[in-house]
Amino acid sequence: MKRTVCLCLSLVLFLAACGGTTGPNATRTESRTVSTPPAGITPLRDLAQKRAIFIGAAVDYDALQNEPQYAYVLGSEFNILTPENMMKFDATEPEPNVFNFVPADAIVKFAQQHHMRVRGHTLVWYNALPTWITNGTFSRDQLIAILKQHIMTEVSHYRSSVNIWDVVNEAVADDGTLRQSIWERVIGPNYIDMAFSWAHEANPQAHLFYNDYAGEGLGTKSDAIYNLVKGMRQRGVPIYGVGLQMHVSTQYYPSTQDVITNMQRLAALGLKVQITEMDVKTQDDPNPPAQRLQDEAQIYHAEMSACLAVTACEAFVMWGFTDAHSWIPIFTNHADAPLPFDTNYQPKPAFFALEQALKEQ
Repeated sequence: MKRTVCLCLSLVLFLAACGGTTGPNATRTESRTVSTPPAGITPLRDLAQKRAIFIGAAVDYDALQNEPQYAYVLGSEFNILTPENMMKFDATEPEPNVFNFVPADAIVKFAQQHHMRVRGHTLVWYNALPTWITNGTFSRDQLIAILKQHIMTEVSHYRSSVNIWDVVNEAVADDGTLRQSIWERVIGPNYIDMAFSWAHEANPQAHLFYNDYAGEGLGTKSDAIYNLVKGMRQRGVPIYGVGLQMHVSTQYYPSTQDVITNMQRLAALGLKVQITEMDVKTQDDPNPPAQRLQDEAQIYHAEMSACLAVTACEAFVMWGFTDAHSWIPIFTNHADAPLPFDTNYQPKPAFFALEQALKEQ
């Protein structure tokens, strides 16, 4: 894999110039800012623009508020972002009919200031629900009314600023059946169609996505997702595309050809595709650390190449961009290095793998 020494050195100097501390306990340093990247750096967003795709990352709200380096690299390298948690149901409607958009508004404002698109995430999920929902005893009609109001209110609030939405997230179980959730149990399977219709009503211009994990390549779950969205298309549901999360590891990841084949069959339905949450777990890799990073880089290169090979693939979004702020160590309670920048905002082999893939024709 190619590395450009001057690029590395320039980026190191740039990161040093950002100053401040890093990591989850860092504090904001208002006096240290960097307005322009150093000579020799071509941001990933510029390379992606030349290939007519978006490249981006999920945003940790606290890091964005408190770490200048985090904010600078995010705004410099990417042209699309996803609020990691601040647009979910529990964050936006913590009490019945009480909406809080303040953190999400701050993320959207940052995106606007840096000429970035925003992926709204997510309107309907079985998780991240407030207790008043999970502990409630609602009738079907009551829950339909609650879900409709939530979707209409949130999508309408961002009608002028967010035109991409993960409407329904992870509705398919690993065995290919429809996942059991409060929405499926009380409302029934047609809650999915309802959610898309309400989101479309609130913003007819928005691109509406179904988003899920472990359906990137070919297999039981991938087939189930395909059949789900195919049925939606046949019923006239206003679905625009499918988000392939791409949470993979150096020990398990789909083949490039399987990803391409899956994207192509979704495109044949008239749907767009986005890689929406990519990261590469390394903690289970028995190889030495340096080899793990090379393995990780090869996977990033392969999946970016898959996206570039299919016209319908519009975006390549990672679930974060720095190892300092990844959900994986918190979830597994083990250290990991799943993203293209390390905990000190230094570019890793994965960064250069993405750069190389974007430059290849």
